[in-house]
Amino acid sequence: MKYSGIGGQAVIEGIMMKNKQEYATAVRRPDGEIEVKKDTYVSLTEKYKVLALPFVRGVFNFADSMILGMRTLTFSASFFEDDEEEGEPGRLEKWLDDRLGENMEKALMSAVMVFSVIAAIGIFMVLPLGISSLLRPAVKSDTVMAFLEGVIRLAIFIIYIKVISNMEDIRRTFMYHGAEHKCINCIEHGMELNVDNVRASSKQHKRCGTSFLIIVMMISIVFFMVVRVEGFVPRILSRIVLIPVIAGVSYEFLRLAGRSDSAIVNVLSKPGLWMQNMTTKEPDDSMIQVAIAAVEAVFDWKAYLEENKGSFGGEEGA
Repeated sequence: MKYSGIGGQAVIEGIMMKNKQEYATAVRRPDGEIEVKKDTYVSLTEKYKVLALPFVRGVFNFADSMILGMRTLTFSASFFEDDEEEGEPGRLEKWLDDRLGENMEKALMSAVMVFSVIAAIGIFMVLPLGISSLLRPAVKSDTVMAFLEGVIRLAIFIIYIKVISNMEDIRRTFMYHGAEHKCINCIEHGMELNVDNVRASSKQHKRCGTSFLIIVMMISIVFFMVVRVEGFVPRILSRIVLIPVIAGVSYEFLRLAGRSDSAIVNVLSKPGLWMQNMTTKEPDDSMIQVAIAAVEAVFDWKAYLEENKGSFGGEEGA
């Protein structure tokens, strides 16, 4: 594997691919054509160099991914709005439009992001702590309690993914997620970017956001075993305060994993790759074509293969 620097994410009936400051969103429109929108995004860590320091950059890279994700999701969703349902705006919509005007969409996106973060903290941090606390009368060891809390957190996440994966739209998004990984793997293993080679590539990749979340959960177990606080409310506060620290450490490992093929890193990456079996599905050829269109809009893969000729260790396996 040879690191390419490109990354991406699945959107509604499409894929976003990013290379440095350029990103492109390719969407399969309802009429069957592929629409590609190319734009630029300067990350927070590039704007403010202090945010690019190791163990600091992880939180702000996550913020960048959320901001860019909302932008690209909004673009992809615009192709599937039902015109027939358009009518007179409601009172709330009129009120927001009067006060925010052109900034309404940005304000709504910001509100959704804030709500998503709060909901995630509540579901994946506070709820596991609450459930594990019910076992405290029977479990005296703080170390065992921290481990149980981590297991409950992981179980909630797995159940959540299993439930949403039964939704048709989410299942198709997971298929596009697989196409995104397959494209990147195809390139980084030295193969020409075409439908046949992409189809034969792996749908798992060590730099995936799913792996990041699993790493966060695993590292949080270690942190909470060490950091011991008395009282339920102080424990909740400690979980929230430590989120940036845990995210920073997790990001550094993910960054290393994406650039390394060492045996130790590969073993430690296994839980995240296993979890990707749930968040990525095998795409069809039409989805692979969308992924290729997104890659080619921001990345010269032919020049990359020529420049790195001889650096690849052989064809990639599934």
